[in-house]
Amino acid sequence: MKTLEELSVEIDQIKLRNKSVETDKAWETSWTRRAILAGLTYLAIGFYLQAIEIENAWLNAIVPAIGFMLSTLTLPFFKKMWSKMHNSAPTQKIPTKDKV
Repeated sequence: MKTLEELSVEIDQIKLRNKSVETDKAWETSWTRRAILAGLTYLAIGFYLQAIEIENAWLNAIVPAIGFMLSTLTLPFFKKMWSKMHNSAPTQKIPTKDKV
């Protein structure tokens, strides 16, 4: 059986892990992350379009960046919808030998 001190250490480790998970989740859903990714998308597409000599490369690079930003805005809606469907779906039981 674990001592109180060992349990206390385990609880502290769990709290530390939970804090890390909360921080990661906050980053994944932050507007800062979305803006950085949209900006990097814009730059990457802009440089690519410029390299292949597309007219108005930087203007045309706006479209994929905006598309990315819009897709990140709709993800929470689809995640919630998926979660409802996934959690409410009945689980299929595999028959065992004695019940067949």
